[in-house]
Amino acid sequence: MLIDLEKTEQLPGGLCLAHARTPIGPVVARWCGDPDALPGRYDAEWTVDEDVAWLANTHPAPEQSYLIGPRPDGLLLRGRLDEVARAAAVLDLAGTLILLDLAGPLPDGALGTWIDIHAEREKVALYPYEL
Repeated sequence: MLIDLEKTEQLPGGLCLAHARTPIGPVVARWCGDPDALPGRYDAEWTVDEDVAWLANTHPAPEQSYLIGPRPDGLLLRGRLDEVARAAAVLDLAGTLILLDLAGPLPDGALGTWIDIHAEREKVALYPYEL
């Protein structure tokens, strides 16, 4: 996904956060690129380093629209659950595919539904890359 990096923020302990805008909302997430990266446009791969637990950190979405947004306790990622394998799923986030680990089985009929994932900002990572 193409992001507009506004700034990076170095936290105690070495964690670096990106403050960025995406086509579907603002994000503050772990930055896995150069901590001194200049503001600008970057292609970024996304990861969610937290298991998806149905009705705990993952719920059916109230709307069928892509969304990234801040929450008091982290981030909201809204997208479509496209594919499910034995212990993994894929979230379609406006054309960006994110591989998710599952904490347990998903309910019948979950495939193809719109979901909201709530995650701590430190557990959502952006990896910049060049094409």
